[in-house]
Amino acid sequence: MSAQAFEGIQVVELAEWVFVPVAGCLLADWGADVIHVERLRGDPYRGLVSQGIGTDREGVNLSMALGNRGKRSLALDVQKPEGVAIIHRLLEGADVFLTNLRPGALARLGLDAETLSAKYPSLICAAGTGYGTRGPDADHAGYDSSAYWARGGLAHVLTPPERDYPIMQRGAVGDRSGAMALAFGIAAALLERSRTGKGSVVDVSLLATAMWTLSSDVTQALDGGDPQPSPGRGPAFNPVMGAYRTKDGRHIQLVFLEADRYWVPFCELIGRAELARDPRFADIVVRRENAEACVAILDAEFATRTFAEWKELLKGIDAPWAPVQSVAEVLDDPQIEANGYVGEVVAEGLPRYRLPTGPVQFNGKGPELRRAPEHGEHTETILLDLGIGWDEISSLKEAKVIL
Repeated sequence: MSAQAFEGIQVVELAEWVFVPVAGCLLADWGADVIHVERLRGDPYRGLVSQGIGTDREGVNLSMALGNRGKRSLALDVQKPEGVAIIHRLLEGADVFLTNLRPGALARLGLDAETLSAKYPSLICAAGTGYGTRGPDADHAGYDSSAYWARGGLAHVLTPPERDYPIMQRGAVGDRSGAMALAFGIAAALLERSRTGKGSVVDVSLLATAMWTLSSDVTQALDGGDPQPSPGRGPAFNPVMGAYRTKDGRHIQLVFLEADRYWVPFCELIGRAELARDPRFADIVVRRENAEACVAILDAEFATRTFAEWKELLKGIDAPWAPVQSVAEVLDDPQIEANGYVGEVVAEGLPRYRLPTGPVQFNGKGPELRRAPEHGEHTETILLDLGIGWDEISSLKEAKVIL
């Protein structure tokens, strides 16, 4: 697989904020030419840094850079007919139309999938929405904290019962999960087009992404069960499946799903071989019956060693466990460096800065990170490439169609 898998693919991205632009970013990472169409006043995501949301490093908007690296920016007013006409000029040579405008807005602009598919049969129309393109709430506004986190069920199942209010999600966690699905859908549509010559319509919603994320709970509910909020530590039925507090107040996560496979070597490793012989804990069935006693013993045992001591000791067992790390510790994790999960952006005239590369690698390498565009940085060159002359560009500026 070439490191530039989408080289030669032209993407017109009429989208803002995080969800859909991140999907475009993933395509740009692997070679697609992505034109990020912004309002004349700019993608509103650019302004969150000034509100104390996101991050800023020596004049570089890292949040904007993360979702828009490697793209070109066109500042355009699509509320004006001349602006929509330019979108159509772009679509004549495009492979993908990528948008997060709601269905009603797209229809009013004549940029809905039905219209575009009829006019450009080979075009892939890809939409990222809050609630899907059909149904009573298809035109309801949705961000990931509403459509994904709240309505999609994650806030409910992840909030401990004793809390008065649901916990809040981390920034854009649903957006980036949905973006991966949307990019996958586009890649699949491109593959299908290579066989049939025809474009297709790709839809991904934040609500559907939430259901997919919670598939284990959803299948339980479909089977008549009642998924409950997370108990916090882990399932009480398996004492070696959950978090334990160390002597210095840190935590180790045990994930011994095959509990009987690991129970005896674990007991021997920690110097408590007698626990493996205790009839109360002989197998997973009786450990479940005596889970409270077993957890209490392990609580006391974990409290005898520090976080660092437990990490060193547990290296002696070939079993799934992990230290509960802070984000700062994750960045220092040797696995992060060894696999290149953080890359550096180097651009003339800008300070160097680092960003996550994304989870996909080709041939052992992540994408080469490029900077994100300034607002409207490529407006004139994009229009010139379309064959629009300087006189018309000047007229479009005077009419406030472009920046």
